[in-house]
Amino acid sequence: MAGTIKEGACDMKVDILASGSAGNCVAVATCGKTILIDAGVAKTKIEKRLLEVGIRPDHIAAIMITHAHNDHIKGLTLANKFRIPVWATEGEWHKISGVDEDLRLTAETRFSKYEMIDLGGMHVYPFKVHHDAKEPVGYAVEDDDGCRCCIVLDTGHVDQDIIDMMEGQIIIIEANHDPDLVPLCSRPESVKARILSDIGHLSNEQTAAALQQVIRGRGERIYLTHLSGENNTPQLAEMTVKMALRQRGFEAGEHYHLEVVTGA
Repeated sequence: MAGTIKEGACDMKVDILASGSAGNCVAVATCGKTILIDAGVAKTKIEKRLLEVGIRPDHIAAIMITHAHNDHIKGLTLANKFRIPVWATEGEWHKISGVDEDLRLTAETRFSKYEMIDLGGMHVYPFKVHHDAKEPVGYAVEDDDGCRCCIVLDTGHVDQDIIDMMEGQIIIIEANHDPDLVPLCSRPESVKARILSDIGHLSNEQTAAALQQVIRGRGERIYLTHLSGENNTPQLAEMTVKMALRQRGFEAGEHYHLEVVTGA
């Protein structure tokens, strides 16, 4: 679940430590710094998986929270143990407890856009997404060499602002469900409606349509994440994206790299 893309002096590494409704956590490393996007599995599991990919937990520079649903913050007390600063929006902090006060940092807005968070060689850009949380965001991470990774984990639809943030070499995006499978699942009707809504989760088709707009065939790395175990399959997600990008003349392995990530 890891990948590195290099262009000249650019070297950015991502490790997807957990993905799905049981928990989400992504490590992004560049310029000698590592951050986590979300901490949605038990802190002991995060520690173990960090060590497995060669990252010391006490070397994490920050944890960036997309939103306060449990599958994104379950292991957030990891921050207290290793004194890691935690960033979240003001709206999401209202739903987050258990983080020591001196570690709580807020993503600020100016003229309706989030301000860049400068971590010294690593620049983090929060951006608005559309999910049933108070103030959810995605994150784009860029280094001084111009290498860029965009993380879009939970959103019911993709707007032009999100498309603009997705430009870059690495894209981590949810491909949550196949719309034809959702009505057939055993979940309550209210949950099905939520999944399919504009503040729910992206379908394979929505994800594919977004990628059609941003992929340039320059060797981009795409990671499809947050797949539903009940309403999707890795094969469906992969096929839908490949077919959409083939319409643009792009083939996997030749013009871009694609990985479907499952499991927490």
